[in-house]
Amino acid sequence: MQCPRCKNTMTEMNNHDVTIDVCFNGCGGIWFDPYEFKKMDEVHESDESFLAQLSESRNKLIGLSDKIDCPKCDSQPFYRRFFSVAKNVEMDECPKCGGVWLDAGELTQIYKTFPTEEERKKAAKEIFDDMFGEDLQNLKQESQENLQRNRRIARAFRFLCPSYYIPGNQDWGAF
Repeated sequence: MQCPRCKNTMTEMNNHDVTIDVCFNGCGGIWFDPYEFKKMDEVHESDESFLAQLSESRNKLIGLSDKIDCPKCDSQPFYRRFFSVAKNVEMDECPKCGGVWLDAGELTQIYKTFPTEEERKKAAKEIFDDMFGEDLQNLKQESQENLQRNRRIARAFRFLCPSYYIPGNQDWGAF
């Protein structure tokens, strides 16, 4: 496979049971096929020797702001998204095949930011609570009030049209 950044030939590397493509002697980028990134997005999922090899793989400086295309899908441009709510790592993802491209050093940044999935979820919850907490509490309160009102209306209709007058729903006989 050819590197989408610097057009070098990618080298396959194994880390536990995951085989990824790395641009050795080039830009140092990493290609993850669909679902491979999820198997390596936490610190404990990578060997130290593997990370040491990754840090030695970069020999070229390239422009990271350039748009690149997926190496698997013909001329399918990546879209960029942030890895987490901390917004310190931008990853490139193919909307067609689901593969992920990380530039040199981004995997290490991910490991330093949130070592585990639980810490990532906790940080997201804190930020969402900070941004939307008050609005969500107001919506929850309003929803509770609507539920109470609707239950009162339902009780009133129960006395106006009891279900035991509907044929077939009573034990004591039918009309």
